[in-house]
Amino acid sequence: MLKKSFPQMYRLLQEEERRQNLTLDLIPSENIVSADVREALGSVFTNKYSEGYPHKRYYPGNAICDEVEILGQALARKVFGLDESWHINMQPYSGSPANIAALMALAEFGDTIMGMRLDQGGHLTHGHAVNFSGRAFNVVSYGVNGRGFIDYGEVERLAREHQPKVIICGATAYSRTIDFKRFGAIAKSVHAYLLADVSHIAGLVASGDHPSPFPYADVVMTTTHKTLRGPRGGLLLCRDALKAQIDKAVFPGVQGGPHNNETFAKAVALKEATTARFKTYQHHVVRNAAALAQALMQNNFAIVSGGTDTHLFLLDLRGTGITGTQAEQRLERAGIIANRNTVPGDTSPFYPSGVRMGTPALTTRGMKERAMKQVAELITDAIRERRPVAAIRNDVEALCRKFSL
Repeated sequence: MLKKSFPQMYRLLQEEERRQNLTLDLIPSENIVSADVREALGSVFTNKYSEGYPHKRYYPGNAICDEVEILGQALARKVFGLDESWHINMQPYSGSPANIAALMALAEFGDTIMGMRLDQGGHLTHGHAVNFSGRAFNVVSYGVNGRGFIDYGEVERLAREHQPKVIICGATAYSRTIDFKRFGAIAKSVHAYLLADVSHIAGLVASGDHPSPFPYADVVMTTTHKTLRGPRGGLLLCRDALKAQIDKAVFPGVQGGPHNNETFAKAVALKEATTARFKTYQHHVVRNAAALAQALMQNNFAIVSGGTDTHLFLLDLRGTGITGTQAEQRLERAGIIANRNTVPGDTSPFYPSGVRMGTPALTTRGMKERAMKQVAELITDAIRERRPVAAIRNDVEALCRKFSL
């Protein structure tokens, strides 16, 4: 038992469990996995090495791991409503390695790619200068218009001007519905591959709460945490014609052997995602995000794009005298966990003007729209320091106990 063998580490485990139990987690990329997923992550599959793919391994003793991976692929197709014309690679360690592998499969170093700018809502792996994607490829970036919505006219103009090999659509801090059909038409018009990164919205796509990228994309990447509510990991889904390129890019391109316990846990989470209960959960995630954003706007907070269609939104604190970093710190002292984030127009990620908020974890706790109004008041109290922080913290912990993990 860890309690006896390493009491210091056991204490930290207990402290982290208590922290999660007694804080409100508003980070959109975090969620709370089921006991089954945690059991799978801690299983004996962590002991096995499995370089290669089912029935084509470089180690013996992998017949059971093959079954797990094949079952996971079938479940992924079921979750997203796909047929056998789509291939699923279960092995990416996480989202960033998956995006790197996808780009390596679809383009050569030095080729032009297009992606959303970091300050506009995009991810580091969509072409930011400090990331591999920005160093290995010639990057053309697009963004949002003055209302905070993706500027599809700009995307089309840039694509025609620069003729990219790959167009990346998807975001890490964008709250509106993504028009995958429009992206698909633009990519097709310039003979580019379309890579859809649905890491944040995969659960919403599965439940029908967000349009699907699959009719229009060549490759779809998703993490398996966030709204999918699985382990920290990644999936690459591609049209069958790209199977060899994608698989080769993952292994041996950017990875060695897969983490079999993670693959097992992904399959467990995908099984959970096939249920009616999971779809109902996603419906509540979206409604809760809209309710929380609306309540905060009623408290005179500005929201980028004026609201949300998804599970997240950005508070825009410009003009308030409070930075995103200060707001994050005030919230954390009160037991509310939300991350500072750039908003469109910010010049440096080190001095962001916003705070990113989402409702996946709160919804997993069982909260509904009525509770979002209470959460909004607690957020307002903390950021504007309307009450002593200890009093706010007490109310946060009381709410957490009411909706216990």
